[in-house]
Amino acid sequence: MSSSSSTVTGDDKFLQPETVIAGDHSAPNMSTEAISFSSGNPRIEETRGVMHLFSNDAVSTLPVERKPLVCVLGVPNHMTYADFCQFCASFIHHILEMRIVRNDGMEDRYSVLIRFDGQDSTDKFYQHFNNRQFNSLEEEVCRVLFTVDVQFTGYSGSLDHVQSPPASSTEQPSCPVCLERLDQDTSGILTTICNHSFHCSCISKWTDSSCPVCRYCQQQPETSTCFICQTSENLWICVLCGFVGCGRYKRGHAIIHWKETQHCYSLELETQRVWDYVGDNYVHRLIQSKTDGKLVELKSHCLHANDGCGSCDCADSGISEAILSCKAEVIVNEYNELLRTQLENQKLYYETLLQQVNEETEREIADAVNKAVMQKRQKMQAKLDRCVKEQKFLEDLNENLLKNQEIWKAKLLEVEEREKKALRMKNDKIQALEEQLRDLMAHLEAGKAVEQLSISDEINDTTVLPKALESSSRKEEKDSKNQTSS
Repeated sequence: MSSSSSTVTGDDKFLQPETVIAGDHSAPNMSTEAISFSSGNPRIEETRGVMHLFSNDAVSTLPVERKPLVCVLGVPNHMTYADFCQFCASFIHHILEMRIVRNDGMEDRYSVLIRFDGQDSTDKFYQHFNNRQFNSLEEEVCRVLFTVDVQFTGYSGSLDHVQSPPASSTEQPSCPVCLERLDQDTSGILTTICNHSFHCSCISKWTDSSCPVCRYCQQQPETSTCFICQTSENLWICVLCGFVGCGRYKRGHAIIHWKETQHCYSLELETQRVWDYVGDNYVHRLIQSKTDGKLVELKSHCLHANDGCGSCDCADSGISEAILSCKAEVIVNEYNELLRTQLENQKLYYETLLQQVNEETEREIADAVNKAVMQKRQKMQAKLDRCVKEQKFLEDLNENLLKNQEIWKAKLLEVEEREKKALRMKNDKIQALEEQLRDLMAHLEAGKAVEQLSISDEINDTTVLPKALESSSRKEEKDSKNQTSS
């Protein structure tokens, strides 16, 4: 199980071609399916093959001619190598080898070929994990199929040509993490999708989805688009904030971003070169070689030839390693200086933005305070106006009450005078009636006296008649006096 820049190798039991006779791989009524797979870094070389698997859709019993080799299909890309090792941790000590492969037409999933130390462990793994959810938060289930065989069909290298499979394989001497010998009898071995092999216990501690050796990520990157116009052509990404915009030959959103933020360095996604908007030129000196994936110096165009250095006398094909190291050091220093300058510019730029934000915040606070004061003042003024209005109403009411009080006092005095006058008239009338009653009583007494003294008519005539005339004259005087006073 090893990988190299020119030949991709792996476990012989996985990749060695086998002679397959139709009808000999399964029991009666047991069908098989062939699934194409690939592995490796497509920019360097890619291994291709075909997996023949028992189909478990129609029957639930175990295949008769099964082997201690299974395939877990459709593992989500968000599950890293460590996540998958943790998922099957209960059987990790029975696993001899695991290989991560890529299924054709399934960009968001990968498959895992697993070989166990015995058939009993394989059957228990199948019964335990088949149709089981990867985690409780997702509906995706683990689909485990017994593998009939794995056939190696070829590989494509950096020149994108298909060759016959390598005649022999070179065994990986040691694990790149612990530097111990890769021995599948003592520890399980996991081969990543880029054909690098590790101990399962070592790779289970690697939480990233990339390979610890070449940093190749099993998660395929999404197609980038311009953040503004959503175009996918001529894209540039800001190396400072990650803004993706289209170039000047489209709609120029990358240049607009530079003018707005002063982020002067942008990476061209197609060529992976860095452009400086201030200097209006490329400043990228190191690029990744498409042949072996290493970082090499970007060749500048020769002034004496149309196709660059190498076709004239200025080309020096025997540059020593020391000169290359010196150039790399100079380039690193230049990058550091550019980065320092850019950071200083960004510091000034963001300090200006911060000052503007502070001023705007202070202005907003002042406006809010003034608005709150004005609102409170308006409320107080409205309350004052209401109080003044109520005071005026109470004053008018008090004035009206005072006027009514004076009127009622006058009326009361008038009533009192009228009552006094009526009382006086009543008293006078009572007095007159008393006098009349007294005169009447006197007249009655006089009549009785006349009856008693009827013996002497003459005496009575001479004495009674003058008294009656006197009493009648007094009565007429009192009546005339009462009429005059009223």
